[in-house]
Amino acid sequence: MIEEKSAKLILEDDSVFEGTSFGFQESVSGEVVFCTGMVGYPESLTDPSYKGQILTLTYPLIGNYGMPDHQKMIKGLPAFYEAESGQVSGLVVSDYSHQYHHWNADTSLAQWLYNQKIPAIAGIDTRALTKRLREKGTMLGKIILDDKDVPLFDPQQHNLVARASIDKPQRFGKGGKRIMVIDCGGKRNIVKELINRNVEVLMVPWNYPVLDEKIDGVLITNGPGDPKTCTETIEQVQGLINNGIPTFGICLGHQILSLAIGLDTFKMKYGHRSQNQPVMHLGTSKCYITSQNHGYVTDTTDLPAKWKPSFINLNDETSEGLMHASGLFSSVQFHPEAAPGPNDTAFLFDEFIGRLA
Repeated sequence: MIEEKSAKLILEDDSVFEGTSFGFQESVSGEVVFCTGMVGYPESLTDPSYKGQILTLTYPLIGNYGMPDHQKMIKGLPAFYEAESGQVSGLVVSDYSHQYHHWNADTSLAQWLYNQKIPAIAGIDTRALTKRLREKGTMLGKIILDDKDVPLFDPQQHNLVARASIDKPQRFGKGGKRIMVIDCGGKRNIVKELINRNVEVLMVPWNYPVLDEKIDGVLITNGPGDPKTCTETIEQVQGLINNGIPTFGICLGHQILSLAIGLDTFKMKYGHRSQNQPVMHLGTSKCYITSQNHGYVTDTTDLPAKWKPSFINLNDETSEGLMHASGLFSSVQFHPEAAPGPNDTAFLFDEFIGRLA
C-alpha cells in the first residue's frame, strides 16, 4: 500500500489548501485547472490536453471504480485510455476512495498514479478551490510533499504540442480512403472513430510536411497549450487549404485552423473542462451537450469571406465551430469523439468522411 503523507496545494496567490498525498511521492508544479465531469477520470488523466496541468476534479468521490489495464491494446491503440501514459502533472480531489470495485478494474487509482509518477492530493475543499479559480481565473500552483518546495512552472510558456505529439508516423486501419491525422496531442478515441468507419489512418507529428503524402483528407487533433506556438502546424494547414484538401479540426485543431485563415485566439479566464457544455448548431434548432477540454478560444470577429460560424456555446457565446462555403474545411471546439462524455455529435466524423473526394 502506498504511504500517505501530509501535503499542501499552494496557488500563486499564496492560497494554501492542506490535504493528504495518495499518488507519487514528489512535489510538482503546473497550471491548476478544474473539470466538472462526473465520470471518466481514466480518460481525463490520460488526455494530452492536460499536459503541464494540475487537474482538480470537482466530483467529490474519486477512485471508487479503480483503473483499467493500461497495457491492453485494441488495433494498436490503448483499449481504455486516451494516451499510452498519464498526461496530467498532478491530481487534486476531495475524497479519495481506497476501496474500488469494477469489472474492468486492474488496479487502484493510487497505485496507477504511483506507477505513472503523478503526485496527487486528497482532502481538499475542491468547491472552495474551484470558486477561487472561477473568480480569479486559472492560476499556477504546486503540490508540496515533505516540505520540498519547487519553483512555479508555467506550461503555457512552452510548446506543449511538441512534447505531446508522436515523434514518427504511425498507421492504423484499412480502407479505401486515406486520412492523415496531425497529432497535436490527440486523444486516441479520435483515431478509433475514424478506423471504425473503415478508413486508413496515417497519424503524423505536429510539424510533419503534410503535402508530401498522398491523402484524401486531414484531421487536426486536440492538444495542450497555446495554439500560437504551433507555427509550423499553422503553415501546413494553410497549405492544405490552398490545395483544396478536405480538413477537419477538433479542439486545438479548431484554433489552429482559425489561425491559419487569419483569425485570432486568446486565453479564457478558466476555460471549458466538462462533459455538459451546451452548443447550438447554427442554422438549425438543435442543441448538443458536448465534452470539452480547452483553455483557449477563437475570436470570430473578422471572419474571412466564405467562412461562417457553425456552432456557438450557449453558456458564454464563444466560438464552437467554423465551416467554409465549399464544405471542404470545418472545425469544432468540442469533442465529437467524447471519451469521456456524450457522443451525440459523433455524426461529424461521418460528415467529414462524406466530404472526401
